[in-house]
Amino acid sequence: MPAVDSLNSLRTLEVAGKTYHYYSLPEAAKSLGDLGKLPMSLKVLLENLLRWEDNNTVTGDDLKALAAWLKTRSSEREIQYRPARVLMQDFTGVPAVVDLAAMRDAMAKAGGDPQKINPLSPVDLVIDHSVMVDKFASQSAFAQNVEIEMERNGERYAFLRWGQNAFDNFRVVPPGTGICHQVNLEYLGRTVWTKDEDGRTYAFPDTLVGTDSHTTMINGLGVLGWGVGGIEAEAAMLGQPVSMLIPEVIGFKLTGKLKEGITATDLVLTVTQMLRKKGVVGKFVEFYGDGLADLPLADRATIANMAPEYGATCGFFPVDEITLGYLRLSGRPEDAVKLVEAYSKAQGLWREKGHEPVFTDSLQLDMGDVEASLAGPKRPQDRVALGHVSQAFDDFLGLQIKPASTEEGRLLSEGGGGAAVGASPAYGEADYQHDGHTYRLKNGAVVIAAITSCTNTSNPSVMMAAGLLAKKALEKGLQRKPWVKSSLAPGSKVVTDYFRAAGLTRYLDELGFDLVGYGCTTCIGNSGPLLDPIEKAIQQADLTVASVLSGNRNFEGRVHPLVKTNWLASPPLVVAYALAGTVRTDLTRDPLGTGKDGKPVYLKDIWPTQQEIADAVQKVDTAMFHKEYAEVFQGDEKWRAIPVPDAKTYTWQDDSTYIQHPPFFEHIAEAPPKVEDINGASILAVLGDSVTTDHISPAGNIKKDSPAGRYLSEHGVAYADFNSYGSRRGNHEVMMRGTFANIRIKNEMLGGEEGGNTLYVPTGDKLAIYDAAMRYQQDGTPLVIVAGKEYGTGSSRDWAAKGTNLLGVKAVIAESFERIHRSNLVGMGVLPLQFKDGQDRKALKLTGKEVLSISGLSGELKPHMNLKVSVKREDGSQDSFEVLCRIDTQNEVEYFKAGGILHYVLRSLI
Repeated sequence: MPAVDSLNSLRTLEVAGKTYHYYSLPEAAKSLGDLGKLPMSLKVLLENLLRWEDNNTVTGDDLKALAAWLKTRSSEREIQYRPARVLMQDFTGVPAVVDLAAMRDAMAKAGGDPQKINPLSPVDLVIDHSVMVDKFASQSAFAQNVEIEMERNGERYAFLRWGQNAFDNFRVVPPGTGICHQVNLEYLGRTVWTKDEDGRTYAFPDTLVGTDSHTTMINGLGVLGWGVGGIEAEAAMLGQPVSMLIPEVIGFKLTGKLKEGITATDLVLTVTQMLRKKGVVGKFVEFYGDGLADLPLADRATIANMAPEYGATCGFFPVDEITLGYLRLSGRPEDAVKLVEAYSKAQGLWREKGHEPVFTDSLQLDMGDVEASLAGPKRPQDRVALGHVSQAFDDFLGLQIKPASTEEGRLLSEGGGGAAVGASPAYGEADYQHDGHTYRLKNGAVVIAAITSCTNTSNPSVMMAAGLLAKKALEKGLQRKPWVKSSLAPGSKVVTDYFRAAGLTRYLDELGFDLVGYGCTTCIGNSGPLLDPIEKAIQQADLTVASVLSGNRNFEGRVHPLVKTNWLASPPLVVAYALAGTVRTDLTRDPLGTGKDGKPVYLKDIWPTQQEIADAVQKVDTAMFHKEYAEVFQGDEKWRAIPVPDAKTYTWQDDSTYIQHPPFFEHIAEAPPKVEDINGASILAVLGDSVTTDHISPAGNIKKDSPAGRYLSEHGVAYADFNSYGSRRGNHEVMMRGTFANIRIKNEMLGGEEGGNTLYVPTGDKLAIYDAAMRYQQDGTPLVIVAGKEYGTGSSRDWAAKGTNLLGVKAVIAESFERIHRSNLVGMGVLPLQFKDGQDRKALKLTGKEVLSISGLSGELKPHMNLKVSVKREDGSQDSFEVLCRIDTQNEVEYFKAGGILHYVLRSLI
C-alpha cells in the first residue's frame, strides 16, 4: 500500500483469529471532523483516498475536501479513485483484450517489454452476451443454442482463451455459466476485499468498475461499483486511477412495504421514473430509511441494477443484516461474512435503524403506493401502469380505437394478438401460415415474450412468481398464443436449480418458456429471428408489434429490428402477456383467454399470492450456490478443447473477420501531435434527443446491404453467419462501418429519415454515414456531429467512441451528454462540446450544410473552458456561438492531449 497516512489512521482488526490491517475512518475523523452523517457511498470513497494517499495522486487536501462535503453537499474537487477490481462482459471485454494485445505489440515494436502490459488489478471477464435465441420452446433449445454459439464465436473464444493464459490477474468465466452481474452478485462480490502485502493482510471495501452499465447491480450488496467504457476500464486495469469529481449524493428514503401482488420490478420501474424526473445524471444515489429492513437483498440488487436507467452513477445500499444473510445464503465462507460485519461496524459503514445521512437532496417513496407497471414503448423511464398499457400503445400508434359494433367490442376485450384489436383493416393486419394453420397478426401483437436480463433473473421472488403463474395458467387450461416467441434465459444456473426444487420447471416448459441459455439474450438484442412467416407478415403490412421482456433496456431497434415497441415487465407479467398475445388488452379488467371450463380467465385468477411466492423462495438453498460455482472457471468440454497458443503476444490472422489488429497505436513511439483548432469541418449528422449508444454503435443484427454487411460478404461470410455487431467488436473494420448504422437512428439532414444515412454535402448525394465519412477523409475534411439532449444514453459502449474516432469525427456538439459516453469520447481523443443554456441546433438554425471551425484549442487547454464555434452557412453568411468544453478534469486534459487515455498509458510505459 502506498499510503502516506498523514492522519495516522492505520489500525488492526481481529476477526475469527486473524489480524487485518485497515485505514480507520473513525481515526481519520479525529483530524477531519465528525464523519457520522457522511453518506455511506462517500465514506467508501474517503477510505479509498486514505489508503492511496501518496502526496501525488492523492493528497491531504483531497481528504479534507471529502470531509468538507458535509457542509457544501457538493464539490468541484477532482479526486483519483482506485477500484479494487474490474468486471467485464465479452462484448466489451473482447475489444479490451484486443487493445491490450495491440499495446503489447506496440510495446515490443518500441523495444520495450510486452509483459509490462498486464492487468495490475484483478479482472474477471464473464462470457454472457454471445448466446442468441435461435431455438426456443423445445427441450433441446439450450443444447442447440450452445452449439450454435460455439460455432459462431470460435475465433473470439480462442482469443479469450489466449488472453486468459497470456495475462496475469485475468480470469474468464466461460459461456453457458451466467450473466456477469448475477455471477458478480452471487459469487465474485465480497463486500469487504482483502489483499496480502508486506506480510500483512489489509481489509478494505470491495469496489469495482465494469465495462457494462449494469455493473451498478452489485451496489445492492454494499459494493460500490459502476459502469465505465472499455477504454477507462483498460486504463484502470493498467494502474491508472479513475479521475472523477466528488459527486453530489441524492438520498432516496424507502418506507413501508409492497402491497400484495406487487413485485420488485414494479418498484424499480417506479424508482426509475421518480429519479429520472428528479434529474440525477452524474450523481450518486443512496438508499436509506427503515423500509430497507424489509427489502430483500435481491430486491435491492434489482433497484441498483437500473441506475443507468435512472441516470445515476450508482444506486448504493448500505451493509446490514440483510447483506449478511445473503452472503451466507449464497455460500460465502463464514469467516468472510464475519469480516464484513466487523469491518462495516468498525468503519461506520453499517446501517443502523433511524440513521439518516446528510445528502445533497433527497426524495421519498412509501413502497405501499407502488402499483403494477410496465415501461415502454421505447424508454425504461417511461413507466406505464398496467391498466394503461393498451392506451399507451394506441397513443404511440396514433390511433383511437372506436369499436364499430358489439362484436368488434367483444373481440377487443378478448385479447390475443390480432383478435384483440377488432376487424378494421385500418388497425393493420396480415395473415400468415405456420404448421398448416392460418393466423392473423395485428398491430399490438406480442411476438416476443422473454424472461431475460440480470435485472430480474437474479431475483428469486419474481422468478418464482413467473413459474407459479405458469402453473396456474396451465391448470386453468390457458396456453401462449402461437405467434409469441417465448424464452427463459436465467442469469445463473442456480435459477434452474431452484425452479426444479420448487417443481415449476415443467410448467414453464409447457408454456414454451424452455431454457434457451444462460446469458443476456433478448435484453442485449440477441432475441434471434422470428418465424419467417411472421417476419414477412410484419414487413408486408408494416405492422407495429411488441416485445415484452423482463429486461432493463427497450430502446428503438434494440430487441429486434422489426419490433417497434418494447415493454419492460416483471417475469410473471411476461408470462401473462404471452398468454394474452397482445398489448392491446387491459390485463387489469379484460380476460387473458378462455379456460378449459369455457369461462373467461383473468390475471387475478392466476396471480400467485405473496405467501405462495415466499414458500417457493424457501426452496433456494446454499447448496445450490456451492454446486454451481464450484468450478465456475472450468467450462464444458467444448470450451476446454479450444486450442490455445502459448505466446505472450498474439498472432493476428489476416483473414479473420472477428479479431483484427486495431490501428489506434500505430504511431505510439512518436510524440503526439499538438492539439490544434478544428478548421473547415463538415457536419456528418444532425441528431435529436436521447440518441443512445445503441443508435451510435448497434449491438444487434447486421443488415445485408449495410457497409458492414457488404464488408462481410466481400470477405466470404455468408449472411446466415453475419452474427451481431456486438460479437464482432474485435474487428474495427466491421465496427467503424456499423457506427451510426442503427436502422432507427434519425438524421435531421435528411428530414429525420430513419437509417444510418446522411448527406454528403459537396455533391448532395445521400450515402451511408460510413461511406460519406470515407469520402470526407479522402478530402482531408474533419467532421463534427451535432445532437440534442442526453447524447450517448445507454450501455457503456466503447465502440460508440472508437467508431466515432475512426470515422474522422473530431468533435460532438450536444445539449447534454450521458456520463459514460462523454468520458469515452475524451478517452478516444474526440472533443465533447456542450451548447450553452438556451442554445441548441434549432435555435442556431443548424441544418447540417454549414462549415464549422472550432477555435481556442491551440492555447492552454483547461477543463470546462469556453470555445468559439464559427459558422459558415450555405448562403455564404457567417456567424458564431460559444460552447462549453466538456473535458471535465485535468487528467482528461492530459489524456486528450496524448490522443486518448490508452495512448497516455502506453506512452508512459514506453
